Amino acid sequence: MNDAEGEADGGAVEELAKRLTLPPDADEIEAAAIVAAVGAHMRDQEAAAAAAEDEEATWEHTRWAFTGRVEALQSRTVRVRDGTPTDAWTAAGRTDRL
Repeated sequence: MNDAEGEADGGAVEELAKRLTLPPDADEIEAAAIVAAVGAHMRDQEAAAAAAEDEEATWEHTRWAFTGRVEALQSRTVRVRDGTPTDAWTAAGRTDRL
């Protein structure tokens, strides 16, 4: 990590520390640990959100579960095609066309 990144991270940590309400009896080390844990959690959430935006939803791991549910509820077999909407509510509304 270069100095510019360290300064940027330090500024973000200071801003986060200002926004958090820390316990009044927390010493400096405990406060630093709380800020670090919350910061790491927020970075993980941002990374997960960015990854979710990058990934296109597919039926790869849920195709057979959806087919089984339709079979159980409608007593008929359907084939979930690649072009079927990946949103479960939308797909459920189109089971008559599968």
